[in-house]
Amino acid sequence: MSLKIKPIKIEDASAFSTLATKIYYEHYPHFWYDGGNWYVDKCFTISQLESEISDKNNLFYFAIYENEAVGFLKLRPHNQLENQTGDGFELERIYLLKKATNKGIGEKLMDFAIEKAKKQQKDYIWLKTMDSSRAAINFYQKQGFEICGTAQLDFEMMKTELRGMYILKKEL
Repeated sequence: MSLKIKPIKIEDASAFSTLATKIYYEHYPHFWYDGGNWYVDKCFTISQLESEISDKNNLFYFAIYENEAVGFLKLRPHNQLENQTGDGFELERIYLLKKATNKGIGEKLMDFAIEKAKKQQKDYIWLKTMDSSRAAINFYQKQGFEICGTAQLDFEMMKTELRGMYILKKEL
């Protein structure tokens, strides 16, 4: 597989914004009363992404497949999971274009994130996923993650029945 995982830099913010927006609209508009516009405007503008890239607590990476950016990772190495002992590492986002799914790219990105956590001698890696996203839940469980809690989003523009999340954790 010709996959490269490349750090996202501040000068990549425009391309990152375009990619993140495209991915979000491909996968998540059904969660929102407005089709996801509110969330995209909150999270994926160039200025918002520049701010997040500049934050030393965030690590961002492009997934480059066959010389095209097809996804990205957002890692938060110092984020602890509430009510858990040990040193945690959050995988906040793992997003792929639809055309990049079911090609093993997600597994490679997950391996990369887990390896980063291990190199930092973390005790566990954790993430949140929508409780209605059965394919994502199955993917994470195949990677060795277990559901360890729930959460509820409180975004007004989000459909009430789709606000539930699972918290998943994998011991390292």
